[in-house]
Order: sequence, then C-alpha cells, then structure tokens
Amino acid sequence: MLVFTSLYPNAVQPRHGVFIEERLRHLLESGRIEATVVAPVPWFPLRSPVFGAYARYAAVPAQEERHGIRIWHPRYPVIPKVGMRVAATLMSFALLPFLRNLQADGLDFDLVDAHYLYPDGVAAAKLAMALGKPVVISARGSDVNVIPRWRGPRRKIQRAAERAAAVVAVSQALKDKLTALGVRAGKITVLRNGVDLDRFAPLDRVAVRARLDLRGPVWLTVGNLVELKGVHLVVEALAAVPDVTLLIAGEGPEEPRLRALVARLGLGARVCFLGTIKHDDLCEYYNAADVMVLASSREGMPNVVLESMACGTPVVATPVGGTPELISAPECGELMREPSARAIVDAWGILCARRPDRQVIRKFAQTLGWPPVVDAQCALYARVLSQCGGSANTGSAA
Repeated sequence: MLVFTSLYPNAVQPRHGVFIEERLRHLLESGRIEATVVAPVPWFPLRSPVFGAYARYAAVPAQEERHGIRIWHPRYPVIPKVGMRVAATLMSFALLPFLRNLQADGLDFDLVDAHYLYPDGVAAAKLAMALGKPVVISARGSDVNVIPRWRGPRRKIQRAAERAAAVVAVSQALKDKLTALGVRAGKITVLRNGVDLDRFAPLDRVAVRARLDLRGPVWLTVGNLVELKGVHLVVEALAAVPDVTLLIAGEGPEEPRLRALVARLGLGARVCFLGTIKHDDLCEYYNAADVMVLASSREGMPNVVLESMACGTPVVATPVGGTPELISAPECGELMREPSARAIVDAWGILCARRPDRQVIRKFAQTLGWPPVVDAQCALYARVLSQCGGSANTGSAA
C-alpha cells in the first residue's frame, strides 16, 4: 500500500506523527502488507533559523529510510493566510505527477492509506480517484474536532469521506463526530491506537527513580507544549499540592509562558522541564512517576495514556475525545470532572486514597496491545480490496 500523510516523522522532526509510524511498523512486522510512505512537505527555499518552521521544512530530505521503511518527501506549495482553503488542492496537484512517476519507475500499489482528513485525506481521495485506486482515510483528532468549523474544509472533508472506500476513526468519540458531520456510520470503522507492550513495560521503580534522582510523589506530563494540552493547569494544580515534583516532557510555543508561570508561583524547585524525550526513553519516566496527568481540552486517542498504563502508571485526565474509552476501569486512573487546576487536585486526592495497584494497571493495558489492532486493520484492507476487485496478501486476517 501507499501510506500518504504529511504527519510522519523525518530526520528533522523525529517525533512528528510518531503514532502513524508506530502503527505502520507493527503492520509491516505482521508480514501481511508491504508499504511505501509518501509524506509531503511544504516547499520553502531557505534553511535559515529566522524562518522558524518553514526552515525546518526546507531541511527535510527528499528521501530517507526509517526502520527499514522507504519514505519520500515531495514538496507542495503553500500560500500563507489563505492556505487552509486551498491546501488540499495544491497538495493533490503537486503530488499527482510525483505518484505517476513512482508508478512509471515500477512502484505500484493496491490502495492508498491516508492519515488526517484535511488536507491529507482530501488530497489523497483526489489522487486515488485519478490513479484508479481505493483509499482508506484515518481521522485522528483535530481534523474532526477543529477543522470542520470552517465551511470550505468541512465540505471537502464530507466529499472525501464519501469517495473513500472506508474511513477509520481512532475512537468512538471521533466516529460520533464524523457521523454528526454527515459521514455514513456504516462507512466508519473504529480502530484505536495500540501500545507496544515490550517497549512500555514496568521496570524497577526504585532503580529508575534513583537514576533520575527523584524523591517523593512525582507527576508527569508528556506532549507538545501547546495551550490545548492544559499544562498550565497542571502547574497551577501543583501549587496547591505540597511535596510533589512535576516533570514536563515536551517542547512547544507555550514553554516561555509555562516557565514564567512556574516562576510566578514559586515552583522552580519542584518543576523540571525535560525537553523532548526520545520515544524509547519515555518508559523510564512513566515508571518513575506516580501519575501521568493529561489536562487536554480535546484529544483524539492519546497515546500517552496507553503508554503510561502499559508501564503500570495510573492516569489523571480530562474526559475528552477517546480518553474515557481508555480509562474505562477505576484501577487505571481518574477522569477529571472538568479541565481545571482544582479538578486535577481533587482527582489526585481520590487516586491517592484508592492507591491503584500498578500490576493491575499493567494487566489491563495488556488488552490494548497492537496485535488485535493489526488484525482488524488488515481485515479492513482485505475487505476494501475485495469490494474494489483488487487483491493483496493480508494473511489470515482476510
């Protein structure tokens, strides 16, 4: 298959869309599919740091290999200020000649597997139609929760979903929102993310905490430092709870404001900004923490919740998106009543009184691994190809 998404890690942005890479790696490990990734990047000619994100786009290689997967990064034009309205059209116009050249060079595929509804999914639907291939589009979060607020993108998303052979939602909550947008429920399959139970597993907490020089109760947040993640609420909650240390893993535009808030509240000795942590190294921090706190105002299917529970660490989180579908048993953590500092403090108090068993949390997380997700995904591909008259080696899941 051809995996099509602008949300894919690259040499310059190794954490960008890592959840899509993880899913693809497990699909490939099953031996039931072969795949090439086309991850388009906005065109920009200059690499000077003064140009910020655009300079990083310019530094992305045209082609690379990650974990044995071949990845192409063709460029497409973007137009500042009006880009939202025309992004999908510009992307599809730029990519059609590129994909036809790939086919001419002998790289053909049975179906297009697209991620993120706009602009990627809309462009992929146009490209698949032009190439005579079926397309499966996965919805992942803000492409359903935010972008359809604009009339133009909303209409394009609706048309793309109708053209698609199948639509995947990573949570039931996203499926419900898609149906509210007018996408036929029968076309949508809910396939949550999985978690790598070998990479994220319980460790010797005493040894890990000694290595990280941690003492007393520890809160952990993991994610991009953007306002919607609610890290400022976690900092404010920390001010009301003595003797707790907060570890903040991630980087983003909110970091200066968060550092200023920490200083204003006099919490400098109890807050540690870790920066971006390599995915393989996150396991130690989950194990060291007493709780992972996610105070987001919206979510799709948060991988950090899966990863934390796989390490046996309970979660305190806002009841948004697919989060309640993961924290579905009391032993897994506590859902906040609202996104506020007071609600975090209250949830922490309930969690401390309940004293969840880390081994029980791990046992629950073992039902959330990748194998059933891979089986369901391969079955979906096989069904799509059967309906479209194609064929592929999808193994017993077919």
